[in-house]
Amino acid sequence: MDSELIHVRTGSTERVLDLTARVATWVEGRGDGLVHVFVPHATAGIAIIETGAGSDDDLLAALGDLLPADDRWRHAHGSRGHGRSHVMPAIVPPYASVPVLDGRLALGTWQSICLVDLNLDNPDREIRLSFLRG
Repeated sequence: MDSELIHVRTGSTERVLDLTARVATWVEGRGDGLVHVFVPHATAGIAIIETGAGSDDDLLAALGDLLPADDRWRHAHGSRGHGRSHVMPAIVPPYASVPVLDGRLALGTWQSICLVDLNLDNPDREIRLSFLRG
C-alpha cells in the first residue's frame, strides 16, 4: 500500500475545503484500486459532496444547526463551542474511500472529496492518502 501525508491550512473560519484535485493528482498513473482519505484529527471530517453550488455552505449551516457553537458542550477548552468539533466526526466521519480506475478517481459528476473543519483553534491539518492497488 502506498501512503502519503499532505498538509493543508484551513484558516480561522469554519471550512469545507475541496481536496479533489490534490487527491486526483496523487492517484494519477497508479492504475486500479482504492484511495482512502483520512484526517488524523479528533475535530475534522471528510465528506463527499457537491461544491461550488451552495452545498458546502449548506453543510456548514446544517452542522451549525445540529452542533451550535455555544456553551452547552462539556468539552469546553478553546474557542466558544469547541466541544462541538469533537462531536462532528460522529456525523462527518474522518475518512472516505473512493474507487480509482485506470489512475482516475471514479467519482460521480458533481462529487468532490472535502475536508470539513469546524475547529477555529487549529488551522493546520494533515490528511493521510493511502492507495490500495486492485
